Amino acid sequence: MPRAVQFDRFGDVDVLHVTEVPEPIPGAGEVAVRVVVAGTNPGEIAIRTGAMDGIFPTTFPSGEGTDFAGVVAGVGADVTGFLVGDDVIGWSDGRSAQADYVVVPEDHLVVKRAELPWEVAGGLFVVAATATAAVRAVAPRPGETVVVSGAAGGVGGLAAQLAKRAGASVIGIASDSHADWLTSIGVIPVAYGDGMLDRIRAAAPDGVDAFIDTHGSGYVDAAIDLGVAPDRINTITDFPAVEQHHVRADGMSTASTSNVLAGVADLIADGSITLPIDATFPLDEVRDAYTELAKGHTRGKIVLTVSPT
Repeated sequence: MPRAVQFDRFGDVDVLHVTEVPEPIPGAGEVAVRVVVAGTNPGEIAIRTGAMDGIFPTTFPSGEGTDFAGVVAGVGADVTGFLVGDDVIGWSDGRSAQADYVVVPEDHLVVKRAELPWEVAGGLFVVAATATAAVRAVAPRPGETVVVSGAAGGVGGLAAQLAKRAGASVIGIASDSHADWLTSIGVIPVAYGDGMLDRIRAAAPDGVDAFIDTHGSGYVDAAIDLGVAPDRINTITDFPAVEQHHVRADGMSTASTSNVLAGVADLIADGSITLPIDATFPLDEVRDAYTELAKGHTRGKIVLTVSPT
């Protein structure tokens, strides 16, 4: 029988298990996909521990995972855009992507180009939608300076590159170990920690115009200290700061469309931007994958390999 990652109660990684489930059948307007690669995301940790149950209520047993890439295994009535055997990228709204098979609406899929590696495709949707939303929120213009916290992560790295494509100069906050990679994508690296604001001011002598916070932990306060206007600050994680400073909090839900996914996928396939894959784990090692993700030092994405192509 097909496998799926599930959890039956809130908790640490030990609540995750791989179990046998019936093969899902697509209904009208739906597509069944045999998953090749599925992504992992920090928000899934918060959901699994119960930290976000007030925002994203959980019904047990719960599946896991949003991002995936795979091969169409079946189509329901009224599906016109995909055929069995098509390679696709997509997302699940039902926390069900970390499985051998997933069923989603047709409009949650785009065709996967051959130039896009499977590992990148399988971990793409959440970071693509979130980074796009964050960049749109601060609306960088040519000649402006944008700061991105967590700039080596999946969302931060894409946001930094998308802001650069808008014509901005981008300063990326990350650990020293990521400085060379940030430089390689045209981002000015600044290490976090003591003296960070002074280092940002030195890198941006004419000031900072916009700030994208993908990490939390006081970065909105730092943006305010740098003189950035609240409506040019966007955070995807620090919701108390949104209430306190009236900054923006646009995230994945504001850019969850197949057009956004296809657009970012095309940019990566063309070599215009990049999404590093920090590590891959087999589906059966899902606990190890989330343990590594929780350390908070990932460059790009951690993904799960589910089945061969």
